[in-house]
Amino acid sequence: MWPCCCCKPAPACTSLPPETYTPKLGQMGKDVMWLPTRDELVIQMLTAARVGPDDEVVDLGAGDGKIPIAAARQFGARAWGIEYNKDLAALAQRNAQRAGVADRVRIVHGDIFKEDFSKATVVTLYLLEELNAQLRPTILAMRPGTRVVSNTFSMGDWEPDQVIRVGTNTGYFWTVPAVVAGQWTLQGLDRRGPARLQLTQRHQRVGGTLAWGAQVQPVLGARMDGADLHFSFVNGDGQLQAAKLQVQGQTLNGELVGPYGMVEVQPEVVKVLGQRVGH
Repeated sequence: MWPCCCCKPAPACTSLPPETYTPKLGQMGKDVMWLPTRDELVIQMLTAARVGPDDEVVDLGAGDGKIPIAAARQFGARAWGIEYNKDLAALAQRNAQRAGVADRVRIVHGDIFKEDFSKATVVTLYLLEELNAQLRPTILAMRPGTRVVSNTFSMGDWEPDQVIRVGTNTGYFWTVPAVVAGQWTLQGLDRRGPARLQLTQRHQRVGGTLAWGAQVQPVLGARMDGADLHFSFVNGDGQLQAAKLQVQGQTLNGELVGPYGMVEVQPEVVKVLGQRVGH
């Protein structure tokens, strides 16, 4: 993975036929220069993203194809890359053929700001901070649960779920969160009956209140994990209770969680249902 999403051919290389094209370290492109990611960081980033055979990985700025090839060869995924430099794109496709994964890897000669990668389940990046900022709205609009990894550069105030360190190199991992900000009614949380849940949200961080009539309390430890909303509250018996709910459009569906550890009698599963009533 390289900061080469939009590389233009270097003048010294444009006269060479694609079969003999060799990229130069640090060559300038449309927005950034080309530098390869260390193999160790590639593996750790794909591991953090839990890449597997059911995934479609897209590498924004594919360079010579290192990331898509590793995703296919070592993790069994289907992968593709978007590369602005046509010679690099051709080289990446040849590299995939040499690696024996051309049936699962394709490289598109295109622009990351124009190609549609919305169906990918994993997005990999090695761009500059300002380019990540431009791409962030597109990425946040992808399906909740989409995994994102970036070499070196962050996503501004979108706090990473994990920081990946390999020697002096750093990567970041995020999970695209569902949008839960607004007001919901919940059934099944407590013997007091239906509750009113009011949430505010900034990416995966969530805060808000839970109310039964005039009784209002803060939700505790609220967070998003893809499409899953986690939070705790104090129930009518004064006990701390946790809930895990999945966002399904305008509804929530889940259950109360715990208690954990060794208990004499496992409690029955308590289902919780929710409906959005406003923003």
